[in-house]
Amino acid sequence: MIDVCAMGELLIDFAVKGQNEYGYPIFEGNPGGAPCNFLAALRRYGAASGFIGKVGKDAFGDMLIKTLKEAGIDVRGVVRTDKAFTTLAFVTFEEGGERRFSFSRKPGADTMLCYEECDLKLIDEARVFHFGSLSLTDEPARTTTRKLVEYAESRGKLISYDPNLRRPLWEDLEKAREEIRWGLSKADIIKISDEEIEFLFGLSPEEGAERIFSETKARLIFVTMGPRGTYYSNRKDSGYVGCPEVEPVDTTGAGDIFFGSALSRILRAGKSPEELSEKELRQAALFGTAAASLSTEHMGGIYSIRDMGEVLSRMERES
Repeated sequence: MIDVCAMGELLIDFAVKGQNEYGYPIFEGNPGGAPCNFLAALRRYGAASGFIGKVGKDAFGDMLIKTLKEAGIDVRGVVRTDKAFTTLAFVTFEEGGERRFSFSRKPGADTMLCYEECDLKLIDEARVFHFGSLSLTDEPARTTTRKLVEYAESRGKLISYDPNLRRPLWEDLEKAREEIRWGLSKADIIKISDEEIEFLFGLSPEEGAERIFSETKARLIFVTMGPRGTYYSNRKDSGYVGCPEVEPVDTTGAGDIFFGSALSRILRAGKSPEELSEKELRQAALFGTAAASLSTEHMGGIYSIRDMGEVLSRMERES
């Protein structure tokens, strides 16, 4: 049995580490993909997780599957293809660790996932089914995502969603808005950034959350705001938590790690999202924010997730 099943992209993030004598960048490779960063955080903090996705029959695919196994993530749902390479993301950094992405994904193996290849038993076993918007950019993964969400809904699973907007992957930003809003319409628990709310609605985090509540079935929303912290609401209660002071070197995966960490606390509470008290919501947001902030002091996504004791210690110092 697992707590959370996610589907989507599994890839290699190549981050700039310097340049050679000719001025060309030197990259460091790390495992990535928002759903798997999210699942790795869940697993690190006590929740069982499984992944549905597709990688190439290549060296990077081998490495990624090995990494997921080492992280304790169930890989029964990972399939391979020799028709496309494992997707690669190239990350450059601006001041403060903020990222700019370029993708080798035309197509990438993750976009080639077909519904018939998916192990539905993972969804049957799970309490929560999770997805993002990167699997909605291209066919056949877009149709596969919609069918998996429909299947999870029919089985009464909680649905969690993170838009995780990556503008370079969308040929048409209006199509991006359409697909992201479809994802919002299907979710019970949402993690969305302030930048994504601005992109979709041109509203503040609080106004954006209210807009989503008014238009969807959402029961709990986290709005991450980078170094400014997190806004949370379950229609009944809402509030803010700040970020601990850190010295970021790489923000890759921080939002994913926030969501997986916060959801691990929600699962431990054993309540439906709308029944969580303000204190329980705040503790989940504080834990997620501490875990995400600490991760930015290290390179990569999965490998940047800190131990439980380190996160709890930082929470205590900030309280």
